[in-house]
Amino acid sequence: MTVRIHPTADVSPKANLGDGTQVWHQSQIRENASLGKNCIVGKNVYIDFDVKIGDFCKIQNNCSIYHGASLGNGVFVGPHCVITNDRFPRAVNPDGSLKSGSDWQVSTTHIKDGAALGAGTILVCGVTVGKWAMTGSGSVVTKDVPDHGLVVGNPARVMGFVCACGHKLKLDKKNEKNAEMSCTACASPHFIPLSDYEKLRK
Repeated sequence: MTVRIHPTADVSPKANLGDGTQVWHQSQIRENASLGKNCIVGKNVYIDFDVKIGDFCKIQNNCSIYHGASLGNGVFVGPHCVITNDRFPRAVNPDGSLKSGSDWQVSTTHIKDGAALGAGTILVCGVTVGKWAMTGSGSVVTKDVPDHGLVVGNPARVMGFVCACGHKLKLDKKNEKNAEMSCTACASPHFIPLSDYEKLRK
């Protein structure tokens, strides 16, 4: 297996792409970006310098992933998603001078293994999206998303929990520590910490 890069893509020679990764039309991957094996980078994707992406990730068309972001293994990034890195964006300083890299501090964003960002999701920097979590299309995520959490809206709220297969979980019972849930499709059992379950919007 080898890396496949479309002739119209712009991949820095300082980027590191794992075996089997594919980069499609008009995408740009900056210096010191790192992508694991068997990733798919769709058309017109921008991956900034130093971004870290694990194995088996799918990044759909027209996504922008900025410096400070890290993605685990098996992450899905739907079309037109944006992962930001500046909580106080300005083009100029108060004195009117153009801002440079030394005039701001990057805020890091982490997306854990198996998580999925629905189409058009915007991640406000500084958040963590948990393992196997999912964001609804068009969500604006301003707070951390728990493992298996399903968040929707602007700002995004926890509306439920999802299985690794992508289907919603139903509550079976609660105890002092966990909400015991099961998948509505595959019936897999899940134990969601009660502190996370209580974030559920009623």
